[in-house]
Amino acid sequence: MKRLGLLFLLVFAVSGVEVAAQDKYPSKPIKVVVPFGPGSATDIVMRIVGEHMRPILGQPVVIENKPGAFGILAIEEMARSRPDGYTLQIGNPGTNVLAPIIYKKKFKIDYDKEVILVTRLSEVPLVLGATTKDFPPKTYAEFIAYAKANPGKVRYASVGIGSNNHYDMEALAQWAGIVLAHLPNKGGGAAITNDLVTGDAHVALLNAASSMGVVKAGQVRALAVMSDQRVPEYADVPTLTELGYANAKGLWSALYAPAATPRDVLEIVRKAAVQALNSDQVATAFKQQMIRPAPSASSEDAQAWDKAEVAYWKKVTDEVKVELPD
Repeated sequence: MKRLGLLFLLVFAVSGVEVAAQDKYPSKPIKVVVPFGPGSATDIVMRIVGEHMRPILGQPVVIENKPGAFGILAIEEMARSRPDGYTLQIGNPGTNVLAPIIYKKKFKIDYDKEVILVTRLSEVPLVLGATTKDFPPKTYAEFIAYAKANPGKVRYASVGIGSNNHYDMEALAQWAGIVLAHLPNKGGGAAITNDLVTGDAHVALLNAASSMGVVKAGQVRALAVMSDQRVPEYADVPTLTELGYANAKGLWSALYAPAATPRDVLEIVRKAAVQALNSDQVATAFKQQMIRPAPSASSEDAQAWDKAEVAYWKKVTDEVKVELPD
């Protein structure tokens, strides 16, 4: 009987050690799935933030690039993982707001129930660029006038049907009263920049940092900036808001986790990300990429912001009709 009691105590003690070990977070590397290839704006943000989260958490943040299927592959890998804080996902408006709205049937998970926002990370300004190859407009006003005089003949490039810059351009066209021709390109930001350089496309929304080289080289003109404020590197270029388009939004990135992840674990991740974003090192690295830190002040703040973004894009998709692939 005594032996049985001692055995019970021993098992209980060992189990207690195991539970304590399991409760300590993080005790191993944290993986973040990126729905784009290396070098994309979203990838750059996560690599910078992840590098500076490592000393805060005491564990490395490992990046796994998993592009394709409108971000669905990356989201589903994260959502199906064990909800313990060791598999996260970074996303942007195209992958984590638009895709769950317009491609809901393509998901094998219930996005609204199985995914939760941890924190917003950054804002990335976009530039409405125009080719300088056989395209006369030199300003935003001239572009609108030219498009009105040539309905359906001005081509704009996007990173794909149903992407956020596809909807952004169609919403802009609808607001301005112009008709544009869509030139989807699955090659990412570098590919649509090249579309402008070659003249295959006339206009496109480009990453402000990565397009600076072609703008300085005179291959692309910056007509306007899609951001809530002017970008110092494009100081003479007005924002779309200044030009009257109040709904213009820049690109953002945010960190997501399986919805069943314990709230205390999510808070550890959020606080580590916020601490990294508030560091001088991240501020310096972001500035080189024209990225602005935009951390969520609290979990409640993150959820409220996420709800507002979903409402905004649902309104856009209701008002701006585009033909989507089956």
